[in-house]
Amino acid sequence: MNFKSIVLIVILFISSCLKAQDTPNIVWIVSEDNSKHYMKLFDAHGVSTPNIEKLAQKGIQFNRAFSNAAVCSAARSSIITGVFGPKLATHYHRSEQKVTLPENIKMFPEYLRDAGYYTSNNAKEDYNIIKNDMVWDDSSNKASWRNRKKGQPFFHVFNIGTTHEGSLHFSQKEMETSKTETALESVFVQPNHPQTKTFSYTNAFYLDRISKMDAEVGEVIRELERDNLLESTIIFYYGDHGGVLPNSKGYLKETGLHVPLVVSVPKKYQNLSPFSSGTATNTFVSFIDFSATVLNLAGITIPETIDGTPFLGTNISKNTLLNNETYGYADRFDEKYDMVRSLRKGNLKYIRNFQPFMVDGLMNNYRYKQLAYKEWKALFDAEKLNDIQSQFFKPKVAEELYDVENDPYETINLANNPAYQKSLKQLRKNLSGWMRSMPDLSFYPEHLIIEKAFSTPITFGTAHKKEISSYLKIANLQLIPFEKAKLKLAKYLDSSDDLERYWALITCSSFSTQAAVFSNQIQQIMRSDSLLINRMRAAEFFGITGILDSSNYLTEMLYDSTNEKEALLILNTIALQQDYYQKYQFNIDIKKLDKAVFKNKLIQERLKYLNHELQY
Repeated sequence: MNFKSIVLIVILFISSCLKAQDTPNIVWIVSEDNSKHYMKLFDAHGVSTPNIEKLAQKGIQFNRAFSNAAVCSAARSSIITGVFGPKLATHYHRSEQKVTLPENIKMFPEYLRDAGYYTSNNAKEDYNIIKNDMVWDDSSNKASWRNRKKGQPFFHVFNIGTTHEGSLHFSQKEMETSKTETALESVFVQPNHPQTKTFSYTNAFYLDRISKMDAEVGEVIRELERDNLLESTIIFYYGDHGGVLPNSKGYLKETGLHVPLVVSVPKKYQNLSPFSSGTATNTFVSFIDFSATVLNLAGITIPETIDGTPFLGTNISKNTLLNNETYGYADRFDEKYDMVRSLRKGNLKYIRNFQPFMVDGLMNNYRYKQLAYKEWKALFDAEKLNDIQSQFFKPKVAEELYDVENDPYETINLANNPAYQKSLKQLRKNLSGWMRSMPDLSFYPEHLIIEKAFSTPITFGTAHKKEISSYLKIANLQLIPFEKAKLKLAKYLDSSDDLERYWALITCSSFSTQAAVFSNQIQQIMRSDSLLINRMRAAEFFGITGILDSSNYLTEMLYDSTNEKEALLILNTIALQQDYYQKYQFNIDIKKLDKAVFKNKLIQERLKYLNHELQY
C-alpha cells in the first residue's frame, strides 16, 4: 500500500468520524396517560411544569400534537412502525395475539441501528406486534445511553409511568384521609363531568402527579447535562396519548388524543429545524409522523412504507408546516368493543361512530376502578346529571362535529347545524377517503382479522380493498334518511357476502325501530345465518329495538362460540343489553362455555361483571 493510499484511508476515516459526531443524539422523554389539558404550558387550567417549561423556552412548543389512538398499545404500535393501526391490524388494546410485520416494514429503531446508532428503551414497549432482536440494543429498566460505544450516536427512550391511569385507582378511604398539594377549590372540572368533590379531588390528585412527572423529566435532562450531552442531543418530551379523567383515555375526545409536545434542538442542529427556538407552533403533527421525523433527523432515507411525514430535519416541505389535520381511531379497549374514527381539521373535529347504538359508558373493568367513573355512573342511574353530563351513558349518533376552540370538551354537536353542512360533508368525504386508502381492516370483526390477516395484514388489506370499500358504503347508509336507505338495506341483508349482511345488520340497528320493517328478514338471520356473528348482530337489533326478546338467543350463541374474540364480542352486546336497553338479565351457565373461551382473561372480566362466579 503506497503513501497516497494510506493518506486517503486516514482522510476517509476522519471524515466518517466527523460525520458520526455531526449526527445528533435523540432522546424521547415520554409520560404516560396525560393530555395537554393538565399542563399550564398548554392550558390555563393546568399545573405549572417548570422543567418542561424550561425545555420549551429554548425549544419548540407544539400546540397541535396528537396521538392517533387513545390508548397506549395502539398508540405505541403506530409510533414504532409509522403505520396507521387499522391498516396494520395493530389498533386493538390489548390483543393476546400479536401481528407479524411484513418483510418490508420494520420498527424504526432498526433503521437507526443499521445506520450506526445505539438504541435503548427504558423500559415500556407495549406493542401489538411481534418484535425481533434488531430493534433495541437494550430495552430494560437498566437501558441507558451510557452503555453505547465511545462516540456512538444514540436514540434513547425514557418512559415515565407516574401519570398512568393506575395512579388514580385510589380508594374512598384514601380520598377521605389524604390531602392533595393542589387545592380542591382551585381545580377546574370540565363541563361534561359532575361537579362533585370526587371529581375535584381526582383532578387535584392528577395535577399532583403531573408535577411529580415534571420533576422526573428534569432529572433526565440533568443526567444529559452531567454527561455533557445537551449540546449534541435533540430532546423530545411528549405524552403517550390523552389523559385518564373519565371520557379521555379510550375515547376520541380531544382529552384522549391531544398531547403535549416540546422539542429542544441545540444550536449545533438549528439547521435541522424549520421552527425558531423558543417559539410555539400550531402546525399539526401526530404520532404517525414521529418515526419519519427521527429518521430524517438522523439523515436516514425514510422508507415508503411509513405513513407519516417528517416535521424536523432537512427538506421539510411548506405543506408540512401548513398541515392542519389529524386522524384518530378507537376500537376495542380491553373487553369493551366499539368502532370510532375521527378527523380534526383546523378548529373542527369530526367523529364518526360506526356503531352509534353503542354507549361510551359501557362497563370497562379497568376504567371503572376509578372512583370518578363509579360515581358518574351512579349519578346517572339516580338521574342526577344534566343533559351534557348524561350523554356518556346514552346511545350516540352516527356523526359528531365540534368547534373545539370554542367548545374544547366537545359538548355541542354541530352535525345538524345548517351553517356547518358544507364542512361536515367535506370532513365526512375526507375521512371515508382515508379509511378506503389504508384500507381500514376494522370492517372485519376482530376474530376474522386474527384468523385471516394477522400474518399478512398489508397484503390482506390490499387484496380486499374492494370489499372493504363496499362495507364502508353500507355503513355510510347510516348517514342518510332511512327511507332513502331502505331499498339498499333490503338488498344487503340478503347478500351472499357474509360481511355485507353483517354491516347491513349494524346499520339497521343504528336506525333502531325505523328498521322494524325488516323484522322478519332479521329474525330469519338470527335463527339460521351461516355466520354466528351475524346471528349475534341480528339478536342485537332486537335487543336495541325491543321488538322481541332475544336474550336466550344471545346466550345460546355464546355457548356455541369456540373463538375467544368472537365470544368477547357477543359478551359485549350482552353487557350492552343488560345495562342500557331492555335491561335483560342473563343467566349464563359458564360450564356450557367452550373451555378455551372461558380461560380468556378479558372474557373472565366480562363474566365477573355479569355477576358470575368463575368456578368452571
